[in-house]
Amino acid sequence: MMKKIINFTSLFVFMVLLVGCIEEKGQLSRVDVQKIDTEGKYEDVVMITDRESIELLRQAFEQIKWDDKVVKMARKPDVEATLFYTFDENKPERLYEYEIWFNVSSGTATIISNNENESYGELDKDNAQALKNNFLN
Repeated sequence: MMKKIINFTSLFVFMVLLVGCIEEKGQLSRVDVQKIDTEGKYEDVVMITDRESIELLRQAFEQIKWDDKVVKMARKPDVEATLFYTFDENKPERLYEYEIWFNVSSGTATIISNNENESYGELDKDNAQALKNNFLN
């Protein structure tokens, strides 16, 4: 009997820890993009709301390899993007801002985020191209 109580308690504690460690995922609802022109000035903000583009962007952002370091870039980002996530219908959206540099020589992208769980990230060639296609075209 005592062994069953210990097993049940252990299972309960494990489940509580497991639920506490699951990262909260929100629904990406909108992306605002501002790109830089050839003179180094930012263009007007473009709002992306269509489901197909949002899904492609969500998938690309999930592939970013994040590293916890602070970096300074030598030039302005090619794109500034604000992602709008809905976590609860009864609460306001959460906004995460990203500065994105497209690396011409390697075809990859470098990303800096204001999200406390993300800092400096890199994106492989295929996903960087998906971002570039959605943001710059």
